[in-house]
Amino acid sequence: KYHQLRIKILGDCYYCICGLPEYREDHAVCSIMMGLAMVEAISYVREKTKTAVDMRVGVHSGTVLGGVLGQKRWQYDVWSTDVTVANKMEAGGIPGRVHISQSTMDCLKGEFEVEPGEGGSRCEYLKEKGIVTYLVVVPKQPLRNGINGVKLSLTSSHGGSPPLVNTKERNGSLSLACTSPEEPEEPDARVRGVLESGEEDGEAVNPSFPNPRRRLRLRDLAERVIDASQNEQELNKLLNEALLERESIQALKGKSTFRLSMRFIDPEMETRYSVEKEKQSGAAFSCSCVVLFFTALVEVFIDPRLVANYVTFVVGEILLLILTLCSLAAIFPRVFPKKLVAFSTWIDRTRWARNTWAMAAIIIVTMADIVDMLSCRQDRGGMGNMTVGPPRPGGCGEQPKYYSYIALLALVATIMLVQVSHMVKLTLMVLITGATGAVNIYAWEHIFDQYDRRRGQQSMSSLVPSKYSMTAMIFIVMLSFYYFSRHVEKLARTLFLWKIDVHDQKERVYEMRRWNEALVTNMLPEHVARHFLGSKKRDEELYSQSYDEIGVMFASLPNFADFYTEESINNGGIECLRFLNEIISDFDALLDEPQFRCITKIKTIGSTYMAASGVTPDANANGYSAKKEALSDKERWQHLADLADFALAMKVTLMNINYQSFNNFMLRIGKSGSAGQGMNKGAVLAGVIGARKPHYDIWGNTVNVASRMESTGVMGNIQVVEETHLILKEYGFRFVRRGAIYVKGKGELLTFFLKGREKQGSFVNGSSVTLPHQVVDSS
Repeated sequence: KYHQLRIKILGDCYYCICGLPEYREDHAVCSIMMGLAMVEAISYVREKTKTAVDMRVGVHSGTVLGGVLGQKRWQYDVWSTDVTVANKMEAGGIPGRVHISQSTMDCLKGEFEVEPGEGGSRCEYLKEKGIVTYLVVVPKQPLRNGINGVKLSLTSSHGGSPPLVNTKERNGSLSLACTSPEEPEEPDARVRGVLESGEEDGEAVNPSFPNPRRRLRLRDLAERVIDASQNEQELNKLLNEALLERESIQALKGKSTFRLSMRFIDPEMETRYSVEKEKQSGAAFSCSCVVLFFTALVEVFIDPRLVANYVTFVVGEILLLILTLCSLAAIFPRVFPKKLVAFSTWIDRTRWARNTWAMAAIIIVTMADIVDMLSCRQDRGGMGNMTVGPPRPGGCGEQPKYYSYIALLALVATIMLVQVSHMVKLTLMVLITGATGAVNIYAWEHIFDQYDRRRGQQSMSSLVPSKYSMTAMIFIVMLSFYYFSRHVEKLARTLFLWKIDVHDQKERVYEMRRWNEALVTNMLPEHVARHFLGSKKRDEELYSQSYDEIGVMFASLPNFADFYTEESINNGGIECLRFLNEIISDFDALLDEPQFRCITKIKTIGSTYMAASGVTPDANANGYSAKKEALSDKERWQHLADLADFALAMKVTLMNINYQSFNNFMLRIGKSGSAGQGMNKGAVLAGVIGARKPHYDIWGNTVNVASRMESTGVMGNIQVVEETHLILKEYGFRFVRRGAIYVKGKGELLTFFLKGREKQGSFVNGSSVTLPHQVVDSS
């Protein structure tokens, strides 16, 4: 509604930006409307829950760099000096008010009434930078809900979408809104409490609705209906295009096959088609055996004394059975010998061998018929002139038409050969038609003439002699069968193309699904990703898990802010972020070590790295399947020791990065040498918030204390509280007592500095770790 892009949620701080990735001239107006709506929403929550909760909103306009850092737990983020200013605008704001900077005020063009904000009196950073601030006066009229298409912005200019990684966006507005207790304390952007201020995309609360939550659901429903309608129209358009393309078979063939032979233009595609054609060739040869059997049976009824019929039947059936068995071996490999199976498979996959095998079967059937016809002529010829004396009753010359019908059975056997092309079938059918026609017209000329005279005495003679009419009938049937064979092959090739297309689409879908799963697994811990990917989840379904024994660590680079500059020599700050990305990526690489399998990266906040141990399944048992109650204290807290080793490994990694970058332009940050770190143990609540941009995070007192240990720590040291110190001492870690320090919100806490381990690389499970970029101490 307000064209905001949510960046992330930091505890109870909601962080969004307008004008990214598409630039908008009304980014400042949208951001202020977003802030006013959030203030209304939190006021409704305060009234309903009777709790002293409020919200500060800070808005600043400027330039940002957008992108993703690290190799694990990817989160889109923005960096720049203006982002820091926006953060300080929220910190120096007033609960229940929208606090804006002078740069944002310059973009409003008088759209809102404002009053002096005096942010410098509440934030030292704003005072040092001399930033003039204002407070937006809440408008008297209610905010419009926008369901009926009412625009809240002045104008909208959509430019080209810049890339999201290493993107420089100018004149965008950043909004930061954080819940505030009755007595506000200094905000910590790294760790805050749980956000309780409504929807994730910053939906506004309109006083015209008695229940803003109901209004939010109504607006979401309206937006989803509009989106569904647009998606349905687009889907119907795509379906119509696909159907039209598939119905146009000729156009499809014209693009991919030759017109006459219907062979694929692409030789590789033709080879795949020849290999993947119908492999049930044994069934076709079985049909040839059946055709020969019925051919012999008909001839027996016509002339049972014709010896050649029995000879051709026996010889032909034996040859066809051999061909059939060789073809069936590939279908039933367990029944036949392996060599025969291999030979049969070779025939199925080799085009010329398959064609030769099919032609041999048809030639056997055809020659059996031709030999019987010629034998019948010789037998009758031995009795004298057939034109003078009538043939012997019951002889083959009495019903010569049946032999032409037998030729039709041979044509039927030909079209049953699905494993050969229509051109091969045409060749075989021409051979059958030519051979039968030649016998009818030349070899059996006297037999058909005698047959026509006999019929003429009984009825009116036909205009066309039988020898020609039967030959013409065979020719016409041949043309019909050829058309049918060509049509069948055309469909087969079309289905083959569709099959290839479906296969390619499945591969793309599988590849896309694999990438999506990898992306979800990167955004969420593996066990949490399995929870959401395993079954369909509704947006309102939550995931949460409570842990009573956990370790939390924050590792920051305090001097990175001094290193970061937006000068042209650093390409506007991109080179500084590139170096930060290398550091975070090396930290992420440590998590791939088997020793650190129980450690989970939570997120990065600027130059701060947050990780936790004990939040993975069976992590408290260090990977063992035994129940927690059955484990000793040392086994239960092994993950905390691994977290301490991880902190030490990060120090070594950073030291090596500094050493290796000594001779390049990144040397300035390398001289600092170390990072401040802090750890604490205790109970936390872990869960996923947000439906459109799920974000895994942890909350609790342990997180707050760990953050304070980092913020109050000393560069180059790992600071822990006393309870953590007592546990880690049992694992051989060395500590130096720092003493009692004041921690805001916690009072006086006794803290220690973790210096190292007595036996580095020797752990409970006996494993050791090799650190990336490790510097070997030769001394």
